[in-house]
Amino acid sequence: MSDLVDVRNAQSTTPVVVVCEHASAHIPASFQNLGLPASALLSHVVWDPGAMALATKMADRLNAVLVASKTSRLVYDCNRPPEAPDAMPARSEVVDVPGNANLSDAQRAERAATYYAPFREALAATLQARTAPVLVTVHSFTPVYHGQARDVEIGILHDSDARLADAMLALTAQHTTCDTRRNAPYGPGDGVTHTLREHALPYGYLNVMLEIRNDLLADDTDQTAMAQTLSEWVSQALTQIEAETCNP
Repeated sequence: MSDLVDVRNAQSTTPVVVVCEHASAHIPASFQNLGLPASALLSHVVWDPGAMALATKMADRLNAVLVASKTSRLVYDCNRPPEAPDAMPARSEVVDVPGNANLSDAQRAERAATYYAPFREALAATLQARTAPVLVTVHSFTPVYHGQARDVEIGILHDSDARLADAMLALTAQHTTCDTRRNAPYGPGDGVTHTLREHALPYGYLNVMLEIRNDLLADDTDQTAMAQTLSEWVSQALTQIEAETCNP
């Protein structure tokens, strides 16, 4: 564990690596809260509420290593490459972020080097230490976005490699009655699959991105129940993929 990257269960030798890029609402003091109003400092624009608790519980159930960012997504969004405008957004949904307005190239490069590079390196090292690793990224999303209610409750996201997502979606009815959809409420076209593209696709690792509506993660009871559901779901999907690989 470092001041910037939280690595838990590092001794685990199982293939699953759980990732939480938007785990923290922490904004270092030097940024003076990025000029945000107090009402925004624990909102979904700053982090993914409930995601770190869910990721931690999933990692424990799966006996998996967990890699998480310890800095707000508004300081640097570790699920975006440095060249992406929303890696350090000047506006997030309906909230202006004054501390990110008019950043120079040098300032953006400094933030990427300080906050993104350690996360990327820690995750890469964690994956490289495992044989045939499986990358599972965990996120939450707000029930209302730009004034529009979202009916979807669980999103199973993928980029060009849909193997694990396909297996999970095929098993949906066995694990949940939640409104579950492919690549919702976001998809690859929204730029949200950077971690998958950077760390899984080039190497052929199984991968999936999980998006959970944050009202389903409101407290410890909800988080524990969702962690059990998702962990069993992922495990069954992986078992099915392994069986199909062994018996094509």
